[in-house]
Amino acid sequence: MIERPVVSPALASPPRRPLPGSAGLPAGAAGEVIAARTRAARRLAVVALLLSGCAPADAPRVINLWHQMRPEDRAVLAQRIELFQRARPGVQVRALYKETEELRSGLVSAVLARRGPEVIYGPSDVLGVYQAMGVLQDMSAYLPPGEVEAFDRRAVVRMPARSDPANSELIFLGDRFGNHLALVYNKRFIAQPPRTTDQLVALARQNTVDENGDGQIDRYGIVWNYTEPFFFIPFLTGYGAWVYQESSDAAAVPAPALDSPQAIDAYRFVASLRSEHRVLPPSADYEAARALFLAGKAAMLIDGDWSWQNYLADSSVDAGLAVLPVVSSTGLAMAPMVAPKGYSLSAFAAGEEADLAMELIRFLTSAETQRAYLAQQRILPSRLALRDDPLVTADPLMAVSVAQAERGRAMPADVAMRNIWDAMRGPYQLLLAGGIDAAEAGRRMQRDALAKNQAMLARAEPDRTVLAVYGLAVAALAALVFTQRRSALAFFRDLPRNRLAYALVVPSIALIFLTVLFPLAYNVVLSFSNMSLTNLRDWEIVGLRNYASLAGGEQADQFWSVFSKTLVWTAVNVFFHVVVGVLLAVALHGPLRGRGVYRLLLIIPWAVPAYITALTWRGMFDQQFGAVNHLIRALDKLHAYLPGWLQLEPLNWLGEAGPAFAACIVANVWLGFPFMMVIALGGLQGIPAELYEAARIDRASRWQQFRHITLPMLKPVLIPAVTLGAVWTFNNLNVVWLVSNGGEPADQTHILVSYVYKAVFNMYQYGYGAALSMVIFLMLLAFSLAFLRKTRATEAVY
Repeated sequence: MIERPVVSPALASPPRRPLPGSAGLPAGAAGEVIAARTRAARRLAVVALLLSGCAPADAPRVINLWHQMRPEDRAVLAQRIELFQRARPGVQVRALYKETEELRSGLVSAVLARRGPEVIYGPSDVLGVYQAMGVLQDMSAYLPPGEVEAFDRRAVVRMPARSDPANSELIFLGDRFGNHLALVYNKRFIAQPPRTTDQLVALARQNTVDENGDGQIDRYGIVWNYTEPFFFIPFLTGYGAWVYQESSDAAAVPAPALDSPQAIDAYRFVASLRSEHRVLPPSADYEAARALFLAGKAAMLIDGDWSWQNYLADSSVDAGLAVLPVVSSTGLAMAPMVAPKGYSLSAFAAGEEADLAMELIRFLTSAETQRAYLAQQRILPSRLALRDDPLVTADPLMAVSVAQAERGRAMPADVAMRNIWDAMRGPYQLLLAGGIDAAEAGRRMQRDALAKNQAMLARAEPDRTVLAVYGLAVAALAALVFTQRRSALAFFRDLPRNRLAYALVVPSIALIFLTVLFPLAYNVVLSFSNMSLTNLRDWEIVGLRNYASLAGGEQADQFWSVFSKTLVWTAVNVFFHVVVGVLLAVALHGPLRGRGVYRLLLIIPWAVPAYITALTWRGMFDQQFGAVNHLIRALDKLHAYLPGWLQLEPLNWLGEAGPAFAACIVANVWLGFPFMMVIALGGLQGIPAELYEAARIDRASRWQQFRHITLPMLKPVLIPAVTLGAVWTFNNLNVVWLVSNGGEPADQTHILVSYVYKAVFNMYQYGYGAALSMVIFLMLLAFSLAFLRKTRATEAVY
């Protein structure tokens, strides 16, 4: 028998009061009331717990890792994370892959929201941007003394602190080394790789041949991606030049040195490979260069470590790998830029989260993890002790990679490096296209680099027009209140009588406010601000400076040039959309056999995703392999049999400004005419057949029927479609960006929307980009209203 314990009167529970509403109820009923209220209290406690953001006591501690690893590397990453989690119960690592632009924009949003990942993984060349944004924090305090010395010094990046530029911070710890270029050669054509540039030129000339005697070169001596200046850097260093001037002040913005005599010599040598020695194809982006080599149409190729294994494993070529040669005139080795990839601790990690994040970084940069990547993916480790590992020394590919990396020069990680690339890209492309000489290329590169540094890093201060901006804002709000006062009063009078109706529309109004009204208002405010890379959160209103720079400031010439090109782009595209679409609709509306099949085939260009179509057209316009030039060559052969036939020459469609812009227009016309065809076909089906019968009785010709019946009756459906088509074409970024590869050549194929994209996402000029977008918005709004009013498209047709 279990006795009841004696409870002290001091510890005994006080007599309970009956709960409100339970007095006078039977004992069972009162108990049900108590139980029901207990359940309700528990539910409220759970809701309060969820709303407060609290987590159960046994919830795992989460470390978020944003990374840019290749698909083949992610399997190794997953294995290592699994081992890390097993050793630390209660810790969970969430690895999320992000593309370059996605990662950058995600970090911008994280800075604004003050919440983001604890660990960031990627290449070192973007560290300057992240540091300027305030995304990274110093890792020095978390690392034991002497641990950094175990790494290649180029894989450890220190940068001046944002708060005190005189002090440096350790913001990057690399787990691998590479991203460097080397010479890939075809052993079927070249027995021994060149050791000097003189030998390189001699071998390239021997292997630049017309194999079938048709006047067209079938195999080139050497090729590389010469749309990107990154592939030119080995030539620059081989002539003793560098992208920056030497400086002892690490905190200062490095000064570009793109117009030095040594740099101009390097430009001249590269240009001579195409103009004098004629060993380069007229144009070659990365994919074209790779395709030429794999097809046996190029004897040598300059490419990076990310691709070497694929070339050596491809059975269609007998590929070899060698270090880049020495420049004969200087005796200096061609040194590519080398860039580590690795981990950074984000500024969003604090306290225990930061400790766990650094444990993860140290684990993922450990010798064991790096050796796992070395064994499975043949990745050059950043730890010096692993350079003597048999996996490195016994592998010919890794031996060449180490030798080339030792010759390389670390890629600068400062924020101005992006400006160097942007400044070099246009003049470099013009140089290889024969548009400018070496001295002019250097002058333009230096000028543009200085201007871009000034635009990106200078902080605009408020001027006297700030008061005007605030005055306009107050006047706009006052005008809104004044014009809507009667509607507001009517709303408040009607609200008590129609509460349900207003409650039902609240979600729609909230959605419109969050997705349309608030972003538009926020963009208007930003257009008057100095928001940029260095002041994402502490920006301020500076007045009309951004709009003034468009109208007549330092960027006015470029803006108006792009604007005029945009007008041509829009007018030509919409014209062909309407003409081709209406003609096809009229043909399909007539007595045509197999109309259903034709309709299906003609709708395909509109059904296929635009980016696929744009990239397909880019391939078709390729100078070497494109279907367009193959067709031109086939038609040109008819000249031998038909003396009167027009003689045609293949064009460098993507390497010259005019043909590249025309290629973009052709691709967009292909994408846009099905929409107009469908709209016109629907309108034709609504025209009464009696009108055509009456016209035929009056002996009206087909043209007269089309002019006096078809076109007027199609007006109500075509004019709104033309308006929409004009707006869509004006804002069509995908086609121009993908077909021209971001405005190439030399930024000469930009339209306004791609110009805005580059200003915002390449130069981080968010205030200026917001002003540009507002100008575009107002232009399109004015055009749409004026066009609809002028054409009276909404009026009935009688």
